[in-house]
Formats: sequence, structure tokens, C-alpha cells
Amino acid sequence: MNSCTRKLTIRKPTAQDGAAVWKLVKHSGSLDLNSPYAYLMACEMFAGTSAVACVEDTLVGFVTGYRKPMQLDTLFIWQIGIDPVYRGQGIGKQLLKSVLQREENADASYVEATIGPDNTASSQLFLRLADELGTTCSLTNHFEPDWFPSDTPHDAELLYRIGPLLS
Repeated sequence: MNSCTRKLTIRKPTAQDGAAVWKLVKHSGSLDLNSPYAYLMACEMFAGTSAVACVEDTLVGFVTGYRKPMQLDTLFIWQIGIDPVYRGQGIGKQLLKSVLQREENADASYVEATIGPDNTASSQLFLRLADELGTTCSLTNHFEPDWFPSDTPHDAELLYRIGPLLS
């Protein structure tokens, strides 16, 4: 059975999903790997603004996010990752839409994420999401490379801001 014929389910994460999210990030080769504890916390404490995608009992994708404390109308997407086998199937967009369609996020007017200039997949995902939602996506410089520790080189990060979202 190939990945296209298996049933995909999207749900809120639990703390028990943290290890699988960490492993997916570790093996992605392109995402910033945080501590396992950070993923346990994100899956538990930010379950309302995060989601996981599973095929059968295997976690194949995730999105972690939170409402910005100083801008409660804004959902900030911290990280999104899809298992390489399942990329190109629209799972990332399904995850984001799932979070936006939840009752607890109905009052969100904007979605934001910082994305490196070479991350074409994430850039295209956010531009397509804005288009599907019938709104705009603005881009501004956000984190400069020299703001990161010198022993961990990092590209600049652009802020993608989608909205206002229509109810």
C-alpha cells in the first residue's frame, strides 16, 4: 500500500507526540532541531494552536504554533515539518487549515511565520495559503543573521504575515 492510499488523520497533539515530532525534525535535515523537552512542551501546552498528521499509527507531519502574547489576534507558526515520503501532498496546508478552523482560533486575524530566504517550500506554502484564504501575505525583514550566536551560523529570517483573515 503506498502513501497515497493510506488514511491521513489530523488531530491536536499530546505530550506523548513530542518524541515523534523531535525525531521527524532530527531526520528532516532542514529544520532547526530543538531539545526533546521543547517538543513535549509544545505538544502539550500549545495543543490548541498545533496539529499532527498521522497515517495509521505513524506521525508524518506536524505544525507547532502559539498565539502571540502581545498580539492575541495573531497565530505564530513556530515550526512545520513533513516526513520526506509524504511531502508534496498538501499535508502542510491541511495542518495549518486544521488549526485555523478550530473554535479556539476563530478570532485569529493573522498568521505569521519567519522563513529563511532559501526555504522555498515554506515560502510557497504560506503564499498559497494566503491565496486560498483570499487575503494577502506581506513579507518584511525580521531576524538578522548576526542576531544568532556566532557559533551557530544562521540565515536571515523573513516575517510572512497572512491576513487579515476573513470570518
